[in-house]
Parts: sequence; C-alpha cells; structure tokens
Amino acid sequence: MMLIILTMTIVIFVWNKIPVEIVAIGVALLLFATGIITVDETFSGFGSQTVILIAALFVVAEAIDAAGITTWMGGLLVRFAGDSKPRLIALIMLFTAFLTAVISVNGAVAALLPMVVVLAVRLGREPGQLLMPMAFAAHAGSLLVLTGSPVNILILEAALDATGKGIGFFEFALVGLPLLIGTIVVAIYLGPKLLPQRTPEDTPKDLSNHPRVLLRHYWPDEHELARLHISAGSNHVGDPIAGVLPAVRGGVHLISVQNAAGKPATEDTLDAGSYLVVRGTATDIADFAVAHEMTVEAAGDHGIACGLISKSFGVAEVLVAPRSNLIGTDVFPGMVTESGSLVVLAHQRAGKVAAANVPNNHATRVKAGDTLLLQGGWQELDKHTLDHNVLLVDSPDAIRRQTVPLGPGALPALVILVAMVVMMTTNIVPAAVAALLAAMAMVLTRVVTLGQAHRSMAWQTLILVAGMIPLSAAITKTGTAALLADGIVTLTGGGSPYLLLLGIFVVTAALGQLISNTATALIIIPIALSVATEAGISPLTVLMCVSVASAAALLTPIATPANMMIMRPAGYKFGDYWKFGLVIMALYVAVAVFLVPVFWPF
Repeated sequence: MMLIILTMTIVIFVWNKIPVEIVAIGVALLLFATGIITVDETFSGFGSQTVILIAALFVVAEAIDAAGITTWMGGLLVRFAGDSKPRLIALIMLFTAFLTAVISVNGAVAALLPMVVVLAVRLGREPGQLLMPMAFAAHAGSLLVLTGSPVNILILEAALDATGKGIGFFEFALVGLPLLIGTIVVAIYLGPKLLPQRTPEDTPKDLSNHPRVLLRHYWPDEHELARLHISAGSNHVGDPIAGVLPAVRGGVHLISVQNAAGKPATEDTLDAGSYLVVRGTATDIADFAVAHEMTVEAAGDHGIACGLISKSFGVAEVLVAPRSNLIGTDVFPGMVTESGSLVVLAHQRAGKVAAANVPNNHATRVKAGDTLLLQGGWQELDKHTLDHNVLLVDSPDAIRRQTVPLGPGALPALVILVAMVVMMTTNIVPAAVAALLAAMAMVLTRVVTLGQAHRSMAWQTLILVAGMIPLSAAITKTGTAALLADGIVTLTGGGSPYLLLLGIFVVTAALGQLISNTATALIIIPIALSVATEAGISPLTVLMCVSVASAAALLTPIATPANMMIMRPAGYKFGDYWKFGLVIMALYVAVAVFLVPVFWPF
C-alpha cells in the first residue's frame, strides 16, 4: 500500500494539474485513512521543527532585505559582474555556496532569494535562469565545511563510532569544491538550454533608478532637486525663511524647509541643521549655495541624497482616487499635508506638469486622477499613504529596499544575523530556536514590522513541507525505505567496490528526492556501514559517499525546502527540476563513486 501511495504521489506531482498544497495535505489524509499513520502523525508536520525553522528564516530573510543588505549585495554583484551573464551566475552561485557553509542551505536561499529575483528583473533576465543555479549551488555549498548541513554532523558521528577517526572541519571541501565548481560550469554552459525560460506570475518592479526617473518625470527641463544645509555657524540661523529665499530667486525655487529626517519645518525661521529643498539647474543651485554660505548635500549612488531619497526619508507617488475627499481642494508644491509629516513636492494632471510646479504660492484645484509626489520620513510615508482617498503607485517600502543600500536597520539586522549563525554553528540551541529568536529580535528592533513578518511567509512552501513530513515518516515507519535501500545495496554489495558505492548513491539519492536528506542519511548510514563491514572496505568511504548523495536533492521541488522556495518566484513547474538536475546529478555520481575513494581509500 505504501508503495502505491508513494507512486501515486509522484505521478500527481509530475502531472502538475492539482495545487501542490492540496496534494501534500491530501496524501497525509490518505495515509490516515488507510491506517498507516495516526491522526497526530497526520498533522505532525505543522508543528515540526523543520516548518518552524523555515517560517522563521522567511522573517529573517525579509528583515535582511528590508534593511537594505540584499540591495547592497546586489549592487556589489552587478558592479563585479558587469554585463557578463556567466560572471553574474558564477558570482551568485559562489556567494550562495559560501553563505550556505555558514548558515545552512535553506537559510542561504531564503536570505538571497529576494535579491536575486530583483537582480534578474533589473538586468532583464528571467528569474528562472538564476534561481535554480542558486539553489543547486547551495546544495554543493553544504559540503564545504562540517557545519554546512546536519547530514555532515551525522556522518562525523558515524565515522567516530565506526572507526574512532573523525572528519576534519574543512575536509568535506575535498568533495564540496569540485561539486561547486562543476555545478557552476554546468550552469554557465548548459543552463541556458536546460533551464526553463518562463515568466513567473508576479515579478517585482525594478525601482533601482527610481529617484532619477522621478526627477526626469516631474522636472524634465534639466532641473534638479537639492538640499541646502544650514550649518550651526551660518549667519542665516534665526532669519525668516522668506527673507533668505523667497518662493522664486532667479533660477532657484524653494519647495520646502525640512529637518534631517525629511519632516517639514513648523517654524517660520531657519534653525541650525535645517535643510532647504530647492529646485533649479545644478549651476544656479551651486551659485546660490556659495552666495548664501550653504552646503549642497552631495549626491550619492542610486540617486541617494539627490533631494528625493536618503536613508531617513523618501518619496511616494499617489493618484487621487475617484470620489476622493481631496477632489476640489487646493494644493501647491511645498504644501504640508494634514498629518504635518509629509510635504507635496509636485502636482501633475494627466501626466502633464501643473503650472503650480513652479513654486509661486499659487495653488491649483485637485481633480480625480491627479498625481501628487509626497516626501517625508520612510515610516511616515508607509503610514500616511495607506489612505482610501489616494492610490499608491509604488510602495515606499519597495522603493526604500531597492534604492537605499544598508538602511537604518542594517546594523541591528547584521548583529542579529551573526548571532543566529553563531548559535546554529555552535549548536548552543536547536536551529529552529536560533531562527525563532532571530526572527523575534528583528521585529523587536523594528528592522521589520509585524505586518511585514506576516507577509513574508511563503505559505505554499510551508504547507507543502508540513504536508509531506507525514509521508516521510510513513516511508520510514512501514519499513519501505529500509526495504528498498537494503535490496539495492545487497544486490550491488558483492561486486566491485565502485559498484557498491554506485548502489549506495542510487538508493540514497532516490530517497532524497522524496524525503529530507537528514532522514535519508539516518536510514542509509547503518545499512551502508553494515555492508562496508561485510565487503571489507573502509567505513569512511561509504560514509562520504552517503554524504555526497544526500546533498544531491536536485530532481524535484519537494526534495528540499530550498528547492520549494524558488518554485513560485521563478515560475517553475514540478517537471522543470529534473532536466537541469540530471546533468548535475551525473557530476555528483562521478564525485561520490570515483573521487571519494581517492581521498578516503577503500
């Protein structure tokens, strides 16, 4: 019965006509209906450490992205990769593999997934061309050091019990590095042919150059926005704002007076540390700043500090909704909104610059469909643009993530991330506990809000993994896994030792496509050790073969949570994995059967 259910599950997954979440839950219910598992075992996946770990890692990944860390890393990748697609793929895979060695396969993929998707959109590439190489690089990266995977720890413990001799912390890299290099080569030269060129249902918008786009859109006549800083020693401190810079002074136009955080000033006089937001040509603004002993805030990367966006403040475009309460009201650039936290920088009607965009203290009447460009602190923008009277064009959160590398939350996010990695690598607490503590810390330090944490959950992944855990337990409980493993290994164990390794690899890798590699290793290790004893070969040889085969979870999206995480963002289908995965699997076979005996002789 178990073999029939297992076969049906695989066929339905490959058929791809039923949502994978329904299949996973349906299989668990079928196992209960046939009496193979109890009702508690049926729903055990939803309370498992694996699901909790994945959910917590989603929050940690969301925080890393929200803090601008992934934007910073993406900028580095683009800078070093240039226009070369092979170089970009190689850098992404190398970065993923080395992060995996520190934080685990699932953690690395969850952390880098948002960055790679946005990077693909920015460079005009399909996410599917980058995400599967990234995930497979993570699998190879798990064999770079001892802490790269729980399987490595199991292999070390088994080696100590069987031989009294351990495996060094970096000794796994003897097979991990060839696997990583080979995977990169295959991805570069065969990936374009084997990977699906499919557009996912929803892809993020590229906002990396958003500040410059807005400048050209609202002020097309070679005008710029700049922020003029009033220093503490300036002679203008305490002067009336109108006296220092009227609404129009030559080619320079005053739009707003703000503090360093972008909040509109409430006083009529200039304070030390205030900023004048002005519009004009670069030459006019520079001349005005020199004449009035002011400092022009320097422009930075991605339009940072161009007068529109910085780490502490930003902009948002809103459309006046039909039947909005704003219809019929007056608006002008420099006007402070009712909340007192935002300022109107520009007003457009039907895509045309309104006359009042040249500040002259004359207001224009708001109509349905008008566009307003608002500026203020990031938190204020998030809060006050969620209004039924307006329609948000691009969320301030999305703009900040793609334009502000290493934002205000970057330092606490990095500290929390390092603490989580230390807890995971030293096993001070279980991995699920370490990830949960990190996720909670990200929320408490306000790197992410509770709402962002909720929205970060990829429910398809969580439900699929939770639903498949009972199947994994049933395969083990009924003895099906041990029966299959013992049969294949017995058939090959009496011949060439290379044939023995091939048999161990085949059974381990086959099980690894259906159940977790940790569960697979737990099943195979005792069987492989007993066969090694009967065949008179070194236990270390068969153990390292099991280690390599356990990492070869490449043919199905359900093989590992990392494979599942990339499925929706890339638009993959169930059958997309084996095309690219089989080629990589051949590399794993070669390493496990022929390279392992070189370093760990029979």
